[in-house]
Amino acid sequence: MTNPASTNIAEHSTFAAGDADKSATSTPEASPPQASGQGSTTIAEVVVQKIAGLAAREVPGVHELGGGAARAFGAVKGRIPGASASAGQGVSVEVGQTQAAVDLQLLVEYGVSIPELAKDVRNNVIDSVEQMTGLEVVEVNINVSDVHIPADDSDGDTQGTGDRVQ
Repeated sequence: MTNPASTNIAEHSTFAAGDADKSATSTPEASPPQASGQGSTTIAEVVVQKIAGLAAREVPGVHELGGGAARAFGAVKGRIPGASASAGQGVSVEVGQTQAAVDLQLLVEYGVSIPELAKDVRNNVIDSVEQMTGLEVVEVNINVSDVHIPADDSDGDTQGTGDRVQ
């Protein structure tokens, strides 16, 4: 029987950022080990995904991450006791030996300059991922999927309960 840890390291060491042809045996779930004289460090894709998601949410003007279906699933999951929406919702990443690429899907607040917001989100994600992981972020693609309008948050059932009738 082979040691699974050594098998995974061998499989991951053949994966590099930008490889178009990933073999069926390699799993891009973690970065290949970053070697040093005292051992190696492997960073899982989910780690980079969560860092990028949290960094994007820190920027004022970002209401939420994810497309409509992902947000709906997150809202349902958030109502289950003990469950929480994923920090990586709306984020997908590719991680190589020394580089990472990030794709974000954003819901922005109404009235915010989208080009400025995208620039701020991109800078914050790059800074956070590079600082925490040591990986070079080669690109951050941003897809603005919707605009949040505060009036959409009201339930609508309070419209007829004004001061008109007492």
